Amino acid sequence: MTKVAPPKDLLEVRVRRIHRRDLNRTWEFLKLVFRDVNRETVEYQRPRSKRRFMEVYTSEWIEQLLYEVDGEIVGYSECAFEATGDDNWVNPRWFEKRGMRPLFVEELAVHPDYQGRGVGSFMLDQLQHLARTRGCTHLVLEVAENNEAALAWYRARTFYKLDAAIFLAQKVPGEPDLLPPRRIKRRTKATDGEATSPNTGPMPATPATRGGARKGRAPAAKKGS
Repeated sequence: MTKVAPPKDLLEVRVRRIHRRDLNRTWEFLKLVFRDVNRETVEYQRPRSKRRFMEVYTSEWIEQLLYEVDGEIVGYSECAFEATGDDNWVNPRWFEKRGMRPLFVEELAVHPDYQGRGVGSFMLDQLQHLARTRGCTHLVLEVAENNEAALAWYRARTFYKLDAAIFLAQKVPGEPDLLPPRRIKRRTKATDGEATSPNTGPMPATPATRGGARKGRAPAAKKGS
């Protein structure tokens, strides 16, 4: 079958499963995509750590897909068919009670140069296709509340909010570490009997001088003199 080339004004995006040889460059891709988002959020959105990212590759229940244009990574998606891992962020029973079988979208990242060009829509179509073939009823994902661009994108594609788990903060009235300026008396000429500052008074008498320096009394003679 003859391969038909795409029109010159269009690019062809291909999807495939990740391979071990792709891990390092995919990690660098994720850091690039989420760099600006992480600067504006309390919690680092993605990726959490390289070690965690490498561990995901060996997980049986997680799909990692790469989307490429001429061999260059332009998108990455990661989804799980079960809530797995020590740091998972969902309560499976919540979905069971509502008859939902979710496909958990852990990552959905598009290269900054390819955003707004249909790559994200293709990735979402791929995830919906995976969900249907595995018998899932919903795509479920997490987005920071102040990531307004991502929220608008998902809402335009019929995503809706499930819960109200957000970070809360309360301002605590505090005091400065250093005391404010304090007014003190100006220096004046000292008078007899006036108290002086701790570091300017006369030297206190020592035991050696107290006994033999009293007025009108000679020092005691030494024994055997």
